[in-house]
Amino acid sequence: MQDQEIRPWLARMIQGDSDAFQYVYEQTKDDVYRLLVFLLNHKEDAGDVMSEVYLNLHRSLPNYNFNQSFQYWLNGLVVRQANNWKRKIWRTIRLFDRAKSYAVEPAGVQADERYLASEQRTEMIALVNRLPYKLREVIVLRHYRDCSLEDIAGILNIPLGTVKSRHHSAIRKLRQLTGQEIVHKEASLHAD
Repeated sequence: MQDQEIRPWLARMIQGDSDAFQYVYEQTKDDVYRLLVFLLNHKEDAGDVMSEVYLNLHRSLPNYNFNQSFQYWLNGLVVRQANNWKRKIWRTIRLFDRAKSYAVEPAGVQADERYLASEQRTEMIALVNRLPYKLREVIVLRHYRDCSLEDIAGILNIPLGTVKSRHHSAIRKLRQLTGQEIVHKEASLHAD
């Protein structure tokens, strides 16, 4: 959707028009959801965070600068909400991970689960999901959302040099992961 198409609807939203909100929601919900799935790695979490994104959109829309790209602004809102969600659940996940590390599993179970998980996902998404969050968000914005490096710096509110560094690190890590995937597949073929 082009900015000139959505701006009248945004102006109507600011004035309290609920039909305008519904229109903006319908036009943007699929893109917002896909971005959240990529950033959060879980469809269930993406649905929860999506509600928060649109609540925040409604609250902060009066502060929106109409000279700025709406998609750019919305991407920033989505990334910030994803970061907020990650911070909110970080402690819970950390406790579960700590408890899980104390559990003893048979050696073959973890390898079988990893193999099944990799078969259920497309390979590239699985590799991107293995990146640290800060690297993943740069890759998703750059290659999934086609944002320029300068736009990513603005969305994440970090220096351009940091974006370039994270992008370079993410690409290098993906290449390493791709090489590891090939080695693991070849090893499993030769083991039979």
